[in-house]
Amino acid sequence: MSLKTTKLLFFISSLVFSISVFSQSLPDSIIKRIDNLYTKWNSSTSPGCAVGIIRNDSLIFAKGYGIANIENEIPITAKTIFYMASVSKQFTGYCIVLLARQGKLKLDEDIHVYLPWAPDFGKIITVRNLLNHTSGIRDDIHLSAISGIGYEGMLTQDLALNIIKRQRSLNFSPGEKYSYSNSNYVLLSEIVKAVSGKSFRSFADSSIFKPLRMLDTHFQDNYTELIKNRAVSYDRLDSNHFANNFQNVYTLGDGGLFTNIEDMANWVNNFYNPKAGDLSDIVQLTERGKLNNGNLLTYALGIGVNNYRGWKTFSHGGGLAGYRTFIKVFPDLKMGFLVFSNLGDFNSVANTNALADIFIEDTIAKKKEVQKVQRDSLTAILKDASSLRKFTGFYIGESGLPLSIDIKNSKLYYHIYDESNFLIQDAKDSFSIPDAPNIKFAFSIKAKDTIVDLVTPDEVYHVLKYRLDTSLTEEKLKAYTGTYYCPELDCNYSIVLKNHQLLLSNAKYNDTKITLVNNNHLLTEYWWMNHLKILRDNKENIKGFEINSGSVMHLRFNKIK
Repeated sequence: MSLKTTKLLFFISSLVFSISVFSQSLPDSIIKRIDNLYTKWNSSTSPGCAVGIIRNDSLIFAKGYGIANIENEIPITAKTIFYMASVSKQFTGYCIVLLARQGKLKLDEDIHVYLPWAPDFGKIITVRNLLNHTSGIRDDIHLSAISGIGYEGMLTQDLALNIIKRQRSLNFSPGEKYSYSNSNYVLLSEIVKAVSGKSFRSFADSSIFKPLRMLDTHFQDNYTELIKNRAVSYDRLDSNHFANNFQNVYTLGDGGLFTNIEDMANWVNNFYNPKAGDLSDIVQLTERGKLNNGNLLTYALGIGVNNYRGWKTFSHGGGLAGYRTFIKVFPDLKMGFLVFSNLGDFNSVANTNALADIFIEDTIAKKKEVQKVQRDSLTAILKDASSLRKFTGFYIGESGLPLSIDIKNSKLYYHIYDESNFLIQDAKDSFSIPDAPNIKFAFSIKAKDTIVDLVTPDEVYHVLKYRLDTSLTEEKLKAYTGTYYCPELDCNYSIVLKNHQLLLSNAKYNDTKITLVNNNHLLTEYWWMNHLKILRDNKENIKGFEINSGSVMHLRFNKIK
């Protein structure tokens, strides 16, 4: 028997093993429907996914589709270890909840009580602010990219903490807004360490993983440590070829968790039948956050609280390198769905929802059917398109969000990055996305400004209309050139002029083009600093710029020459 034949038989036997162990309670017709969802990845030459379904206290289905390690032709099974990325956050939140019940910390206490070395922003940030992503602290992964860590640099816990410690300003005042930031959970892991007297890894292991018999699960606090049976991370080159996409972030709290389907099934069961902690701990873990103005968030303590098909859900996704993971729990039905992938273009959210749809009755099916009929492209046709032309054009959000609005075929369209769709008119100047009626575009004109308020369940983003500047004389462009320094990151960027084109330059990256929206707003092709707001003195001379880009706001660079 050839080596190739042996490996093929091993691949087939592994798949059969997972079915025979975990699918006995499901009829063949249901198993076939599940298999059909993942046919695309069910190959001996492609990365894929591991799937798990939990009902009550049992893992009723677990199966691997595709390959965990292409080089060695090792298939994915229910035991394959995946990096969970941000799915890790719910375990960090639970560590905090358990410590609070032990009286070792308070959620509404200033974080400096536990981390006296944390930077002083001049405003109180509580443990709860970190848990709910309402602290205003900038994202460490985003900051590391700006600082010049490079595409292949390694972000460790120590480096992330050093970056956070140097920060002197916030995105916003604590509790004012919700903004997802990994820094919050890096700091929470340090709080666990400080108040428990144990390493974060050790506390999670003794307080959660061992009681739940998650024996193949751990937080990785040493990136050189070997992990047996780990799925390798891949990106797609084309339909039949793949490339390694190595994990280069090894921080704790925000991520760091390695686990598999079998272990995570025990965690799902803990949401409605707790064996680590008790029901009051689960209630606190899933308590939705609240802004200073009283508005409720959908984000709780490391996990989202939403509704799906009319049922309450606890869910969270993760994505880093080529890992794409998602967990969705229906506590009232005592069911959970897990989908973990090692391929970068895998949509873990959509694939988990498709899996849940097989089992979860849609309690609002009739209502959804009416919405589906009423929200198709025909209903997007405008009765008076001419009255809305004043809202067409190019907009920039406070955090650098680029938005274009135009009218085509009597429909109003939005364009954000690579996403584009028509909008449904809900009221005179209010529109929403066809498949997401809870995301609204509210247009208004105030004084000379045309504004879109982009309303989501957790936040309102103010987006202002601009007219792109086409009067670009050489003298005007030269005014922007120079070297700019950020004391909070100790790094430089330069703006240079070549062939009548402004470029943003850094020693760690290739130069990128700069587009002038107007005198004070510049756009670049770097994702980590796509929007620069120019700062001027009282004589209108340029004295620097600040980055307003996604999870990093008001980060200042001073012009030094």
